[in-house]
Amino acid sequence: MPRLILYRHAKSDWNFPELTDKQRPLNSRGQKAAPEMAWYLTDQNLFPNLILCSSSQRTRETLIPVLALMTQETEIRLLDQVYDDGDFDYLELIRTHGGTAETLMVIGHNPATEISAQSFVKDGSGPQWDDMRTKYPSGAIAVIDFKISSWADLALETGQFVSFTKPRDLMS
Repeated sequence: MPRLILYRHAKSDWNFPELTDKQRPLNSRGQKAAPEMAWYLTDQNLFPNLILCSSSQRTRETLIPVLALMTQETEIRLLDQVYDDGDFDYLELIRTHGGTAETLMVIGHNPATEISAQSFVKDGSGPQWDDMRTKYPSGAIAVIDFKISSWADLALETGQFVSFTKPRDLMS
């Protein structure tokens, strides 16, 4: 059963007005949260076969701790399309680039990450689902399973919600 991990980049730094949006790095909170979320992925055995990561600075910085803990070979694609589609959803991106990856991770931006997570699931329930529908903060990760043979077959409202975790859930 293919699994999708939707990872919104960790908290970014707005203190450099001379930088473009795409150049913004993580702030100190994001730099602390990204490794915590990477450890969470490891603890939950959420190792992707394929990572589609936005080409922005903050998403690449979010990716680094994940790579440091990877125990398997993983294909990584840094794509401008993940950044450029950040105002929409990732349906076409995943259909186009997902292939037959068993576990696919998208490290992207809001609102596309939040819209995708909510629109891929028809009937989510429980406290984590309610939490995700309320707010999808920086650094949060949603996990959704699908009964499809290829990501090219991905459709809205066909996923089964598995979990939603925020950095605040892990950090004391």
